[in-house]
Amino acid sequence: MIYVGIDIAKDKHDCYIVTSDGVLISDNLRITNTLEGFNTLYSIISSNCQVASEVRIGESTGHYGINLENFLRTKGYQLTVFNPLAVASFRKSQTLRKTKTDKVDAKFITTLLFNSNQTPTALVSDEIRELKSLTRHRYRLVGQCTKLKVSVSRLLTIFFPELGTLIWSIHQKSSFQIYWYQ
Repeated sequence: MIYVGIDIAKDKHDCYIVTSDGVLISDNLRITNTLEGFNTLYSIISSNCQVASEVRIGESTGHYGINLENFLRTKGYQLTVFNPLAVASFRKSQTLRKTKTDKVDAKFITTLLFNSNQTPTALVSDEIRELKSLTRHRYRLVGQCTKLKVSVSRLLTIFFPELGTLIWSIHQKSSFQIYWYQ
């Protein structure tokens, strides 16, 4: 069995590949986030292990790893997706050094994959990914709205301090209209 740890980034991915016997296959493999890079990784994995069920792949990912994940799944591999915060906590628990590089993270992902009994992550549908993205976008918009309301409140307090006593809320539409027409 071989273990592949992949640290995902925007333009490139760092990989650390080791056998179950501890034999290092690759500790400095950097592939691009392109089909060519994916094929490079696939050729290294397939040349060391022909049976897809004998390969465990782990990645710490965000949205930059979706294409690689889809590529590896089409080749028959199962992936375990780790939360980046879990990988960071594991790294901190294993070393006192504050070195954080993509190569080191790829090695720790492989170690975490090797030592854990986590089952492979199920394939997430495109609809769920879209909902996740939209939910995060809504959360950001609500945060921006809150900041704008605080800013408007501050400005209204400076320019028209009596307004708060004349209306039930300075955040109602009519008070915003008063603010914009002055």
